[in-house]
Amino acid sequence: MERRSFLKKAGLGALAFTILPRHVFGKMGGDNNFVAPSDQLTKGIIGLGGIGRSSNHFTSDERCRLVALCDVDSGHLAKARELAKSKFGQSMTEYHDFRDLIHDPNVDVVHIATPPHWHGIMAVEAANAGKDIFCEKPMTRTIGEGKRVREAVKRNGRIFRLNTWFRFADTFYGLGTTVEPLKKLVDSGLLGWPLTVRISGATGFAWKFFWTGKENLVPEPVPAELDYDFWLGPAPNKPYNSHRVHQTFRGYWDYDGGGLGDMGQHYIDPVQYILGKDNTFPVKVEVDAPQQHPDAIGIWRSITYTYEDGCKIILEGEGFESAGKVPYIEGPLGKVYKGFECTIPNVQEIIAELPDPEPQNTDFINCVHNRRKFALNEDNGYHSSTIVNMGICAHRLGRTLHFDPKTQLFIGDDAANQLIDQPMRGDWKI
Repeated sequence: MERRSFLKKAGLGALAFTILPRHVFGKMGGDNNFVAPSDQLTKGIIGLGGIGRSSNHFTSDERCRLVALCDVDSGHLAKARELAKSKFGQSMTEYHDFRDLIHDPNVDVVHIATPPHWHGIMAVEAANAGKDIFCEKPMTRTIGEGKRVREAVKRNGRIFRLNTWFRFADTFYGLGTTVEPLKKLVDSGLLGWPLTVRISGATGFAWKFFWTGKENLVPEPVPAELDYDFWLGPAPNKPYNSHRVHQTFRGYWDYDGGGLGDMGQHYIDPVQYILGKDNTFPVKVEVDAPQQHPDAIGIWRSITYTYEDGCKIILEGEGFESAGKVPYIEGPLGKVYKGFECTIPNVQEIIAELPDPEPQNTDFINCVHNRRKFALNEDNGYHSSTIVNMGICAHRLGRTLHFDPKTQLFIGDDAANQLIDQPMRGDWKI
């Protein structure tokens, strides 16, 4: 080709390309970092109730753009649609069936904000579809579902985040400190061993403790906006009552585990981290509770977990809401109370001289880009979720259960083991 012709057809085009505005190719991200279109992730939210539409999660920015919404309640979907327009000035792709959102090629990350009886199915489906996953707590409703999620995430090489953050951020409930100083103190051995951790009303645990169900619900007409059969999904087919769904579903065994299912992983997961037990489970769980209804969850007074080395986690329920001065962590050599009051003199000065814990990957978007495990992932999340579900099984059955950390089965209790992998309705399965 003649040189002049080449310059006219190619060179000037290249020159024009180089002087196009930067925003054509990307946006400025946080800390003035340039974000190219290929670096911007996209996400879809499944479940648009309180959590799905909350300000912390209903977000769209230069790092991760919200592109898809899904809910079986058309009223929730309509509210999310209007929220997207008002916040971001744009419309979203909308779905009724979560599988359509998961298999949308325009979605990179799936945020699961549904009731827990859906978490396992949706997380496995998303992992199998090659999506990365942001899942609300509890990780799953049963121990068996947690196993399947963990396996699917590993098999497909996905990045999984469980949304409870107290092992790495924010002031831990009622203690006036983040977890890191507690971790340093425990690792130092200054409190002695074994340790007892008491999660009581003094640490705020009681604020959602009374998530209970109602017995003998009267059937009601299903609202026109709700696909109740799809909302139930794998759960048993029981007549509709407004108390079963949306804000109060946590009070029924079919969908969650009451206050323990709702808040338990927020409290127990950091304790696993503090005690250095992310790779194991307690060997015994004891419960003090009235006999439970087969459908509606009732209260409990205490749940005690014991590890093989003698460490304990004690959850204090009814009757402990206004507990007096009780230690949060207690060992043979010292105690830590609310507000980080400690029986060890000059503990703050001592902690300041102790080595820091290993750094944690706490930026989910970076973890997705770099393919690095998030701080609370499918492994440690499965362990703390299993501990929650161990307590729920003991509460439901009303007896002490012994657990084998190697087989991850209850010892000599067929009824308890049947709760590990519970049957699903119709064609639903993992």
